[in-house]
Amino acid sequence: MDLEDHDHDDDELDEDEGAESIVTIEISGLSLYTHLGVSEEERKVGQRTVIDLRLDVGESDATLTDRLEDTVDYAEVCQTVALVAQQTFHTLERLCSAVADRLLAEYALDSVWVKAAKPEPPIALSVDEVAVEVWREPA
Repeated sequence: MDLEDHDHDDDELDEDEGAESIVTIEISGLSLYTHLGVSEEERKVGQRTVIDLRLDVGESDATLTDRLEDTVDYAEVCQTVALVAQQTFHTLERLCSAVADRLLAEYALDSVWVKAAKPEPPIALSVDEVAVEVWREPA
């Protein structure tokens, strides 16, 4: 291989590095103790709620820079969700909406999907879990 052929190969690599990358961050199984429920007793006693998130970041410089500052810090996102979930809510729908709204307000996201599940819901029949999903884009 002569030097001119080598230079051409480098140009191809540079083009690949500039390719657009769409980034989605997923967080699964964030287990939090919440005071969530329709009945006063359910809210008073509290229960474990499991939250899953999908954050559509869009283009992220971190794919090239490898720097946390150039993406969304998922540890910080988990702390934000935990703070929101400390509030008292009656429904999973409201919890999911409050989490989605807060994440969209605090982070540069193209969209967010939030799923909240009660693994031990207080109902008379046996179920694995009850869950609600909310998907939002910035206004």
